[in-house]
Amino acid sequence: MKPKFYLFLLILIPVIYQCTVTESEISEWRGPERTGFYPETGLLNEWPENGPELLWKYEGLGNGYTTAAVTSKKVYITGTADSTAYVFALDLDGNLLWKKPFGKSWQKPYPGVRTTPIIRDGLGYLISDYGKMVCFDTDNGDIIWEKDWIEEYNAVTPYFGFCENLLIDDNIVYCTPGDTIENNILALDRFSGELVWKSKGVHEISAYASPTIINHNGRKLFVTMTAKSILALEPESGKLIWSHDLKYPHGIHANVPIYDNGYIFAMNGWGFGSVMMEISEDGNSIEEVWRSDLFDLEHGDVLKIGNNIYGGSWDKKVFSVVDWKTGAVKDSSELIGPASIISAEGLIYAYSYSGEVHLVKPTENSFEVISTFKAPGKKKDHIAHPVIKDKKLYIRYANSLLVYDIAAS
Repeated sequence: MKPKFYLFLLILIPVIYQCTVTESEISEWRGPERTGFYPETGLLNEWPENGPELLWKYEGLGNGYTTAAVTSKKVYITGTADSTAYVFALDLDGNLLWKKPFGKSWQKPYPGVRTTPIIRDGLGYLISDYGKMVCFDTDNGDIIWEKDWIEEYNAVTPYFGFCENLLIDDNIVYCTPGDTIENNILALDRFSGELVWKSKGVHEISAYASPTIINHNGRKLFVTMTAKSILALEPESGKLIWSHDLKYPHGIHANVPIYDNGYIFAMNGWGFGSVMMEISEDGNSIEEVWRSDLFDLEHGDVLKIGNNIYGGSWDKKVFSVVDWKTGAVKDSSELIGPASIISAEGLIYAYSYSGEVHLVKPTENSFEVISTFKAPGKKKDHIAHPVIKDKKLYIRYANSLLVYDIAAS
């Protein structure tokens, strides 16, 4: 085969695939920008006393802490059965369409699946708790390609297993096997799984982080966190641009860094608070601005709304509002406490670790809890992130997925 014709085929195959897939949609972790904001409108601004109407519930997922990936046609979610991790596809009424295995499920501390599917134009992407990365067909769950991080990339399994929610930009899927020598961070072709580039990072193991790509003064930066550091790479080449020591000994960074107008915020877990940094004008360096002992969730994320950061804290068991630029605490309350939070139509949806779901109105210097209801289940481990799609609120707890009607009448 002539080289020019071979190159033509490499370019043409992804184009043909994108034109023939049956579901050309995107479902991303924590909303379209990975920031926790959902572009839904026409939602209830107050809930009935017992909470919004429960439309349906699917039970039978098995152990897991993941959330739903929802498109206009299907709901994809992961679960566990007999030490095996499965991806489930449900219709929009909660009926099971299919389920397919994709790896071994975590059986050590906090057993159960960790990663939420990322859906992109008829393909889904997952990493198992033990480092098996798969691309699957969203029509039937068949595996298109797979990579074993431990066998192929010398990955080091973190203490709680791999929890990363994969990142896709254009035709590249980014991931962090965490090999401390060569294959620390990888970019793979999302159609074939072939290696595009590899980076040594800063030679630290994976720390559960879900990465992001930011646009800083017209320059794209790939940003993630490994055991001790936040770091930025060129997304086109994997070249390390900068890194910053987060001064955290436990290596738990299962939150997405938040960027806005030159500033970037990162959260440590378990009593070590959070850090605000400023990126230089050209994007080549970073400098610490402030630290706070608040916002120390191992997962759950925070939201930047206006000039403030809103979110929960593990050590202090409070929900707080903090000034974005200075770190000054404006208000804190034990009414909510540690929670996984998202936002839509200017309101915050806070799913507390203890199982309460709160509708919260942010204000300039505080917040108001508008409505609260209790999700079914025990009073612990309510840690999956909520999802909003087509005026429905998706809540996952343990074995179950619950779907509530939050449409305004």
